[in-house]
Amino acid sequence: MPDRFEAPPPIADSLKAEPPRHTLRVEGETRPVLVVLHQETSTPGRVGQILEAAGVPLDIRRPVLGEKLPATLERHRGAIVFGGPPSANDEEPHLRHEIDWLDVPLREDRPLLGICLGAQMMVKHLGGTVGPHPEGWVEVGYYPLRSTQAGRALLRDWPPMVYQWHREGFDLPRGIELLAEGEGRFPNQAIRAGPNAYGVQFHAELTLAMMHRWTTHGHARLSLPGAQGRSAHFSGRAVHDAPVKRWLADFLGLIFGQRVDAG
Repeated sequence: MPDRFEAPPPIADSLKAEPPRHTLRVEGETRPVLVVLHQETSTPGRVGQILEAAGVPLDIRRPVLGEKLPATLERHRGAIVFGGPPSANDEEPHLRHEIDWLDVPLREDRPLLGICLGAQMMVKHLGGTVGPHPEGWVEVGYYPLRSTQAGRALLRDWPPMVYQWHREGFDLPRGIELLAEGEGRFPNQAIRAGPNAYGVQFHAELTLAMMHRWTTHGHARLSLPGAQGRSAHFSGRAVHDAPVKRWLADFLGLIFGQRVDAG
């Protein structure tokens, strides 16, 4: 793990005080958020919808298609590295470059969010391990989420159920703070890696159209150990999606927005 990485400071000394609110609308901020996608047809989903609705422009790049990542984030508000079919352990040059490139936002202390593969890449960059469950279990569908004390100090209302689509999980390198945990098979679900860097294993960005696409093109995964059947994905969304959507807006405000003091 890079020697420069330091553990984040304690988030809060007490949970008696309410976590501060945040807004994505920052006066005078016109820089885009860098969005890194891993397929030609991928989109930033609900994350992109929330950011654009708040007036935040997006700079979308796909390294798999040869599009370069910037040498600095001085001209960006921050970066989001999304998920995708590859493993963080794959040897494709563009994936190795992405993992190395994460040094840019971490070194410059720029807002950074990794989603699923993006979070696993962050863990790899910081010296951690990414890999499958030893017994072959997966998470594909809706599964319970429980925030830690550190997570509740940042955001009060974490969703109790979240959508998953992964076969691999990650451990916690030194200095990584656990914000939310799942069931025993994949316990590490949301992390904080430094003052402005966050990662989540689950897919709060999922839209209904994306769910149709994933469960159709990726139907083979629905029969893997621990996966849920296709109908459970859609019935689960009807029950669990509203809290996820509220949480995501708050979480993006925390990372890419500014604090709103009461009063």
